[in-house]
Amino acid sequence: MVVVLMGVSGSGKTTVGRLLAAALGGEFVEGDDHHPPANVEKMRRGIPLDDADRRPWLEALARAIGEWLAAGRTVVLACSALKRSYREILRAARPEVRFIYLQGAPELIRARLAGRRGHYMPPSLLDSQIATLEEPKSALVIAIDGRPEEIVAQILSALGMPREGSAGSAPAPHRGSPDAPPSGRP
Repeated sequence: MVVVLMGVSGSGKTTVGRLLAAALGGEFVEGDDHHPPANVEKMRRGIPLDDADRRPWLEALARAIGEWLAAGRTVVLACSALKRSYREILRAARPEVRFIYLQGAPELIRARLAGRRGHYMPPSLLDSQIATLEEPKSALVIAIDGRPEEIVAQILSALGMPREGSAGSAPAPHRGSPDAPPSGRP
């Protein structure tokens, strides 16, 4: 199974993703680490990425997702996945890919970004990400105003997954496109 934690910069994808991967007994992958150097430099200079910039990055992540699924790995991927078309590239008709949208008020996210150190993405790009964001219609939506551990507990519960150390089975994967109405469980 691959879980894509999506949302704008500062929504907690990395922090929550690491905790969620540990709870699932899986791996965490930071999507930003797969950007080509030209994209990183562009963002570092405060220039928003466009679809042409993002496409090779998304295609590389989609190939990796295919490899992870083929190998039977459980991976939590942090990736903004701001547009429906981006999520469609990542899913590539694979129902095992689950999207979780970390949603929060812009003011909360701005405050988080203001306190963040060591990341190449400047807070000045938040507005462009918010403008680009197409909120998903069928992803699991989780509010980010709680502690990371609470957010992970909500995700595990919503996915029907056992918490670390408990028994249980995973739910059937979500079917359809990343924004199609869900059939069955969320």
